[in-house]
Amino acid sequence: MMEALISEIELRKDEFKGEEVATIYFGGGTPSVLSTDEIQMLIDAVYKNYTIIENPEITLEANPDDLTKMSVRAQSRTIFEDYKSIGINRLSIGIQSFFEKDLKLMNRAHNAEEAKKCLSLATRYFDNISIDLIYGIPNITNEEWRENIETALSFGIPHISSYALTVEPKTALQKFIEKGIIEDVDDELAQEQFLILVDELDQAGFVHYELSNFGKEDFFSKNNSAYWQGKKYLGIGPSAHSFNGKERSWNIANNALYIKKIKENKLPREIEELSVTDRYNEYIMTGLRTVWGVRFTRIEEEFGNQYLQYLIMQAEKFILQDLLYIENDTLKTTRKGKFLTDGIASDLFKLNLS
Repeated sequence: MMEALISEIELRKDEFKGEEVATIYFGGGTPSVLSTDEIQMLIDAVYKNYTIIENPEITLEANPDDLTKMSVRAQSRTIFEDYKSIGINRLSIGIQSFFEKDLKLMNRAHNAEEAKKCLSLATRYFDNISIDLIYGIPNITNEEWRENIETALSFGIPHISSYALTVEPKTALQKFIEKGIIEDVDDELAQEQFLILVDELDQAGFVHYELSNFGKEDFFSKNNSAYWQGKKYLGIGPSAHSFNGKERSWNIANNALYIKKIKENKLPREIEELSVTDRYNEYIMTGLRTVWGVRFTRIEEEFGNQYLQYLIMQAEKFILQDLLYIENDTLKTTRKGKFLTDGIASDLFKLNLS
């Protein structure tokens, strides 16, 4: 797999010819299972084949249990020092909750003690840390949710990504809900906890710069911000997605087939060409989720006046409902509208145009 990943990095270098790479992100699955030597090999391959900006953002996703276990070692150096030594400068840690009952319900591998121990260790070596928190978990009270937020802030974390719990089909959680063992997800409670999160983090000096993301100044995720602003990116490895501004592509999910194709010097991917309407809808979807909103000038320049007039017409009812507002020729969501962003965006989509 390592050989295949490095080969794909090399095979796709022309896709970024004449451009600079600003971020490298190890995510999807659990990249922390790789040794530091293996991660170093992948970083080296990127530097060898692409032009990299000075001081790029290099993020590693990791679970608390992996980090705490790897930190208990005979050597004097910690895993955090090893990560820093190979160029990792940002960690994204899947905390989810600081309550044992929540972690068990979500079938997480780590426990509450490991979550706190992990952050105690990580913050000694990294300033740029993001954690994930989940709201809307069955049986979590608003008071417990506030305690989750306060615990995260007590570690000085500068970035928090937070999502409503979703019940995936064919999971143990879905079966427990169907049998009545666990209460179903309460959308009203989830909305309450979302607004609590917005208020608490605002008071703590965080900017709500994307629907699910909150960061202190200078600690926004540069990698994810690039997605939301429609910049091109390459996804390397099985199931990885890529975007070049006009086309979206994705690699096959099967590991064995992925490796086989790469050995044949073939890119194991499917490509979808995006129509003007596709690109308009995508900009609406991503733009409304962010603090930067949807710029009317960009709509007109990239998609034409017909799309701009359609957007203004569709947005009118949401403006009257105090869910959207216009500021400096930019359409944005109000505090009231933030939790409903995805539904609002879908109503602004354009259909049946080439």
